[in-house]
Parts: sequence; C-alpha cells; structure tokens
Amino acid sequence: MASSASVGHPRPASLGAETMCGALLRTIADRPDDLALRSPDGATSLTYAEAFAEIRAIAGGLHAAGLRRGDTIGLMMANRPEFHLIDAAAMLLGAVAFSVYNTSPPDQVGYVMGDAGNRIAIVGGELGDVVRQANDHGASLERIVDIDAGGLEELVAEFGDRELDFEARARAVRGRDLLTLIYTSGTTGPPKGVGITHANMLAELRGVHDAVPTASGGRQVSFLPSAHIADRWASHYSGFMTYGNTVTPIAALADLFDVVAQVKPTVFGAVPRVWEKLRAALEAKGVTADTPGDAVKEMLGFDQVEWFVTGAAPTPVEVLEFFDALGIRICEVWGMSETSCVVTAVRPDAWRPGSIGLPLAGMELKLAEDDELLVRGPLVMAGYRNKPELTAETIDPDGWLHTGDVAKVDEDGYWWLVDRKKELIINAAGKNMSPANIESQLKAAGPLIGQACVIGDRRPYNVALLVLDPDAAAGLDPEDPDVVARVQAEVDAANAKLARVEQIKRFALLAEEWLPGGEELTPTMKLKRKPIAARYEARIEELYA
Repeated sequence: MASSASVGHPRPASLGAETMCGALLRTIADRPDDLALRSPDGATSLTYAEAFAEIRAIAGGLHAAGLRRGDTIGLMMANRPEFHLIDAAAMLLGAVAFSVYNTSPPDQVGYVMGDAGNRIAIVGGELGDVVRQANDHGASLERIVDIDAGGLEELVAEFGDRELDFEARARAVRGRDLLTLIYTSGTTGPPKGVGITHANMLAELRGVHDAVPTASGGRQVSFLPSAHIADRWASHYSGFMTYGNTVTPIAALADLFDVVAQVKPTVFGAVPRVWEKLRAALEAKGVTADTPGDAVKEMLGFDQVEWFVTGAAPTPVEVLEFFDALGIRICEVWGMSETSCVVTAVRPDAWRPGSIGLPLAGMELKLAEDDELLVRGPLVMAGYRNKPELTAETIDPDGWLHTGDVAKVDEDGYWWLVDRKKELIINAAGKNMSPANIESQLKAAGPLIGQACVIGDRRPYNVALLVLDPDAAAGLDPEDPDVVARVQAEVDAANAKLARVEQIKRFALLAEEWLPGGEELTPTMKLKRKPIAARYEARIEELYA
C-alpha cells in the first residue's frame, strides 16, 4: 500500500507575503528557536534567530561593499549553510543573488557573470581560482570574497557597528522586482539568464502547496546544485524561507543517502538517475517489490517523508512502480527554469505513473499545431537577461511560453511528455521516436549502464553510445568480453520493453566517464547531443558500417 502526502496542512503564514523578503521575515518571526540550517557533521547548527543575526551582519557587509537594490551578486560554492545566509542577506537588501554551476570553466563563469553584470562574487575556496580568471573572459568583478579564507568575516567587519535600516530596505522590495537569475545549463549555445521575480516564486510556492500541502517545520536535505531552479525552489525559497524547515546541505553527492538516513527528511526529491541507482542498490541487497516496505523506508530514512518527487527527465514507469510497491510513492513534476520550476504535478492521492500530472492553480496549458506544449500564467519568467529578441521568440504576444517540449493530454486532463521538440528521432522510414525514453529504459535495465545516448535520426535503425556507471562498475574493463556480455543483457532487457522500431540494434561501450559539466553532460546531467555526435562520429559510423 503506497503512502500519500498528509492532507489538511494549511498554507504557511509566510505565503501571505508580497515578496520573498516578507516571507522570510515572517518565518523568522514565527520560528526563532527552531533549527534552520545545519551541516551533516553538526559543526554548524543555527536556529532561525541565529541565522537572522548572521544574515543581518552579512547584509551590512554587503552594503558596505556597495551592494544596492537591483544590483546582482554571484555565488559559486558547494552546498553549505553559508549559501542560504548570503543569498538571503542580498535579497533583503533588494539585490539579485544568483549561482554559477561549480563545474563551470573560467570562460563560462566569465560569460555568465559578464551577462549578469555583478561586481561582487562570493566563492568557496576551492572555486576561487576559477572565479579569479573570470575577468579574462568577460566579467567585471571588483571584489571576490572567499568564504574559506576569512573573506566573509572581513566583509562583515568593514560595516562595523554602523546602523542600517534593514527592514525598510526589505519592505521597499516589490513583487515585480527580480529575485534571482537562473542560468540555463546550455545544451544548445551559451547559458541564458532566466529572470525570476518575487511574484513568480510566490506563485510557485502557493501553487505547489495547494497541489500537495506539506507540513511546516519539517526537515530537508539540499544536494542539487544551487544554480539549478529545483534546489533554489525546493530547499532555499520553500524549505528555508517559507516552511521553516531544517535544511541540511550536502556538499558531496556520494554522501547523500548516509545523510538522508541521519536527517529523516519530511520531503524528498531527486532526479531520475538517483532513483534508478537507488533501485539498483536495493536490488543488489535482495530487496524486491514484495519486501515489506516499512523495513526499507526505515533503513533509508524515508519513514517520515510526506512527499517524494522526481523530475527534470523521464522516470521509467517500472522504477516508479518498484518504489510504490515499497510504499514510496514518487510523484513526477514538470517545469522549466523559465516557469519558476514546477508547472504540473502528480498528486499522491491521484497517482498516474508516467504522467506529469495536472497543472498548478492559475496555469493554462495548451498544444500548438505541432503538439508543442505552451504554458501561460503567473509562473512565466520576466524574460531572458539582455536578450529581448530571444524573450520575444519564447513568449508570444499573447503571453504563451513555447516550452520546446512535445506533449499530449488525456481525456482526464492529465498531461504526458513525448520528448524535446528538437531531439525527436525521425528514422529513415519516417518513424518518430523519443530518444530520452529509450535512454531511460537503458539506464533502468540494470546497474551497469550509467549513461546512454541514442542515435537514429535519418538512420535505418537505432544505436547507442553507453558509459558504465562509475559506482556499480568500478574496476570493470569496458573491453572485457564478460563485461560487454553483461551490458548486452541489460540492453536486451531494455529492448524487451521497447517497440521494435525503438530497439537498440548495436552499441558502443565507451571507456570514458561522462561527468556533469564536461563535454558530454550539462551540470544537471542532460546530454549535450551535438557535441557527443561530433566527438564520437567515428564510433557512430562504425555502428552503421
């Protein structure tokens, strides 16, 4: 029997605010003694009152450094409590804090910070060298604050005991003001700065709560990059600022489930690959769909979760059904940076695996003539920074945002994704296929396939480039015939669940590891299909020889 989210939780009082500044100040006032932020090792532990004292001190330092309403400030650091404090301090001054992916090279950091126009960057020590090179690539940084080299303390000390009408500056912020910039991870061309307003984010938070009302004062882990809209929404604006949850940031993904077992979160979300790897790990321990779910949930630290979430890519239905049999009901959500995060969500009490669910309140969805999904409503971004022409291409004169996703809707109003409009495979016989769905089947078929890229556009059949999972296949040689045979068995298992025309006829098992932020994957682990096709052109042609 699957669990479902608790019902009847009222909206947090913070959601009555007009800006995220007001939401945070209300949460702090209501929960001064509740634990706000902590590190996994317990070295950092701050109540909301203690966090506010830190935020005020940092805000004073930022003000002394010249940060004012409407200014931008760049953050580049691992997931850690300081991120939440610094971002909040800038926000309460009316400034616009944004994050840069930690895997970004100097030229990309320079491009992003040049586009954002920030004069101040705050970094974790290990990333300082990258940011210091950004001025050679288009940035105009006047000050780089290294929080691991005493930079934050120096910044705070510069303000000293001077008075700052802190609350007045926070009250001056308006809902239409820019809250943050989310720089897309760049599968096609350079990153685009998505402008999200305070009103956008509050509409997001209200819509999600009305769809799946969860309790305030819970517990969360933060492990996705803070440059990604999902973590900013889920752990920062939602968990920390709105719900008064205790947020535990996790710097290393390898520590995720150890920390989850310690924290016992009340909400938990992850991208499909995390769920796929967790399923493989559980099956390796002998867990099956018939195993008593309560024992598994307690072992994982999931026994108090109200809402399990997945998104950002398709999750194979069999993965969802495996966990649901254990009482872990994973609900898919769909959205984009350009829509402030979630637009549609599967409700736990109206579960429809494979669907992306129903729209949040206030959002309109429709299909264009070519079945591209169009959305309109209060979640749609203010626009792309410094790109009015691209903004006009993306949001039409009637306010409809063209998502680039191909979708369908069923007779009950549930929405289903087909694939990205520009990524559909149309084979030599004219058959349309979704590479993303085929790739998800390959990765879910067993523990060894870590990444997959399907090729087949204008070709007679589909082939795949496969990369071994670095954890499950540690120490294995991709050229070993036994390893190749085991991977072939996983491909066969995936093919058994695909239509004949979708099946993988041949594959190449690559010796390389594809890393987030590298040549083949964006920081959020989306495939960079054109660079992959160019880099592995010879291998691909061999598969069609």
